[in-house]
Amino acid sequence: MLQYGSQTLDSRKDHAKYAVKVVAYQDKDNQSKWWVATAGWDETVFLYCLNIPEGDASTLKIGEPVARIKLASNPESLLFVPNVDTKELLLLVSRRDSTYIHYYQVEAASEADATNDDDANAQTSPREARLLGHQNLAPHSNAWVAFSPAHMVLSPHDPGLLAVATSTLPHMKIMIVRLLFPTTTAKENDGSPSADQMTQASQAMANLAIQNREDAAILLQANTFAPQTAYSTPQLAWRPNGSGIWVNGDDGVVRGVETKTGKIVALLKGGHEPGCKVRTVWSGYVTVAQEGGDPVREEWVISGGFDKRLIVWKV
Repeated sequence: MLQYGSQTLDSRKDHAKYAVKVVAYQDKDNQSKWWVATAGWDETVFLYCLNIPEGDASTLKIGEPVARIKLASNPESLLFVPNVDTKELLLLVSRRDSTYIHYYQVEAASEADATNDDDANAQTSPREARLLGHQNLAPHSNAWVAFSPAHMVLSPHDPGLLAVATSTLPHMKIMIVRLLFPTTTAKENDGSPSADQMTQASQAMANLAIQNREDAAILLQANTFAPQTAYSTPQLAWRPNGSGIWVNGDDGVVRGVETKTGKIVALLKGGHEPGCKVRTVWSGYVTVAQEGGDPVREEWVISGGFDKRLIVWKV
């Protein structure tokens, strides 16, 4: 649904089952252009492109999806990330029962899609988004599935650094990972031999080199000791200065983890009811007015739980 104040401007039902997540990204070159991605429990991700004017937005429509991603299992987390080298916008997708982060290309709808809205052929299913590559967060694991990347958040200071909350049981683990951005032309023009030309030994060596690179990109793995079950929704939030990460838990406690060491350095207790799930957590600077003085910027943490409480913590 697209809301404008209390007014519902438009709604769409492209997913066959629950739509569980929505992420949006404003184009840096064109401020009126927004990308929106939605994830559903129909194992599908839809990508929309909206042009939002600065003036009257009361006639805005969501429009047809410009692309879709069909997955082998339900999506867990979505994140728009510009490539640090090429500035090309990518969509990061993680899915259930997979330790991979998938990189998909985000590109505008073609002129034919924009001009043939009335054509019957344009009403067919949207095109499939192009998969550029993937990155394994458990490159040397022999287990079939060790965990799923349940929540991904970019560092506030490093555009290529990612924090990941995992679905591990019985406690949540977090990872800090350097993103290995794929290139669109490297596979075509790198001059490497094809799969038919490679021997079994050379193929094994190439796979090992990829695994070692993925392993080197994992800068930190830490156990947060935040209890969770298969039905939990792991969430994390960076401290605004990038020195720590806040995570939720099913015991009513918000934990602070230091990014350098992975140690738990803070426990926020007493706000939520003991044993109640903390559903979501946010961290950032808030400008607070002062009596007879200039406003002061304070660091706040906000958590929401299944006890129907919204708690503001002043760190």
